[in-house]
Amino acid sequence: MPLKKFKPVTPGLRARVGNAYSEVTTNKPEKSLTAPIKKSGGRNNSGRMTVRYRGGGHKKKYRIIDFKRMKDGMSAEVKTIEYDPNRSAFIALVQYTDGEKRYIIAPNSLKVGDSIMSGPKAKPITGHTMILSQIPVGTTIHAIEMTPGRGAALARSAGTSATLMGIEGKYAIIKLPSGEVRRILASCRATIGATSNPDHGLQVLGKAGRKRWLGRRPRTRGVAMNPVDHPMGGGEGRASGGHPRSRTGIMAKGQKTRNPKKNSTKLIINKRKK
Repeated sequence: MPLKKFKPVTPGLRARVGNAYSEVTTNKPEKSLTAPIKKSGGRNNSGRMTVRYRGGGHKKKYRIIDFKRMKDGMSAEVKTIEYDPNRSAFIALVQYTDGEKRYIIAPNSLKVGDSIMSGPKAKPITGHTMILSQIPVGTTIHAIEMTPGRGAALARSAGTSATLMGIEGKYAIIKLPSGEVRRILASCRATIGATSNPDHGLQVLGKAGRKRWLGRRPRTRGVAMNPVDHPMGGGEGRASGGHPRSRTGIMAKGQKTRNPKKNSTKLIINKRKK
């Protein structure tokens, strides 16, 4: 996915590196597959701010994505590749042979006119969804289920992919984008290929206002606060703030946050930090 630099006609465009969106084919979503989104602005049901630095942003509509891909044995044609404001990857509008339209996470290199399928009849081709036990070892996959029938949960963001390392009994061994190697039930589904928009992380917003358009308000550094407001606040002059930690005291570096009694811990073969 190519990036583009802008002519510095304004200060905000001088450092701006944006997406060229050359893969996107339309700017109008399928109306039947959209739903309204109610913004919270970081407030809970009592109206109190529980998440800081959120609010504003452009109005959005939610695109209803088919994460389950349970329509087996029926081919679908890719009609459009679209931008989705609710996720970093692009989405694809597909139409099945019976006329039904659905949105899916667009794999990289998927084009308008391509045909996709899911189920036992599918082949290990980009965009096809298969059961892990039927996918060849070493295949690059994304949109992976963790529980059969619940829908894709892993490797869904822009440019991410996992690798199927092998099959052991009822489990598939998968290397995730984080580097973690873990077992997942081989009856779960995954889509072949990597997700679209791999250059998403190389974009440079260029100005603070663009962050506001995304619904993010200015963030105050902890070291700039008073001790009553943040563990890293206070001190004479420009104090370093001590050990990096969150507002609630959770260490930012080195402290383990995973529950050791979690049931799925036994399914992890190699942790990501190792």
